[in-house]
Amino acid sequence: MSARSHTRRDPAQSGSVEIQLPWWAIALPAIAFAALLLLILNPVDAHAATGEPTVTHLLERIQALVLRTAS
Repeated sequence: MSARSHTRRDPAQSGSVEIQLPWWAIALPAIAFAALLLLILNPVDAHAATGEPTVTHLLERIQALVLRTAS
């Protein structure tokens, strides 16, 4: 039994190219962009920056150690 083969149309013959994206391929980047834009406009809502600055303390200690060993 032979199977039917699907032939593709040549875009050069039809004059247009069809691109089909799923809905989330447009919606998710748009939502992420809007969220980041809101955080830039109102940085008070960025609650992650209000915690203990552990990374800052770590970098200060590394800087102090480097300065001690250099002098």
